[in-house]
Amino acid sequence: MRPVHVLRLLSSAAPKQEEIGQLVKQNKVVVFMKGVPAEPRCGFSNAVVQILRMHGVKYDAYDVLKDEELRQGIKEFSKWPTIPQVFINGEFVGGCDIMLQLHQSGDLIEELEKAGIKSALLDNAKGDEKK
Repeated sequence: MRPVHVLRLLSSAAPKQEEIGQLVKQNKVVVFMKGVPAEPRCGFSNAVVQILRMHGVKYDAYDVLKDEELRQGIKEFSKWPTIPQVFINGEFVGGCDIMLQLHQSGDLIEELEKAGIKSALLDNAKGDEKK
C-alpha cells in the first residue's frame, strides 16, 4: 500500500504546481501568507502586509494555513522554504526580509513600476516636497 500512497502524492503534486503557476499570474502582485491581510497569523506575514499597504498596492493573498498542499506546494514552486512569499508579475520576489530590504532601499518602488504599479509613497513624497 505504501507505494500507492507515494504515487498519489507524486501525481497530485503536478496539478498543484500548475495551479500555483496560474495563481501567481492572476494579479500583478500575489502574496502567499499565514492568515489573511486583515488578520495576519505571523509577524512576517504582517510585515509584508504593512509594506504593501504603505505602497498602496492591491494584491491577491492566499492563506497557506487553510491548505497544507498549497503551503508545501508554494515552497516547492518557488524553491524558497519560508512563508510569506511575494510574487510580482508572476516572478518570485522573496519573503519578509527581502521585501523589507527592497522597501528600505527604495527598490520596491522600481519593482512595482516595472509591473505598472505606482507606489503611494511617491504621492506622499511629492506632498512632503510642497510643504
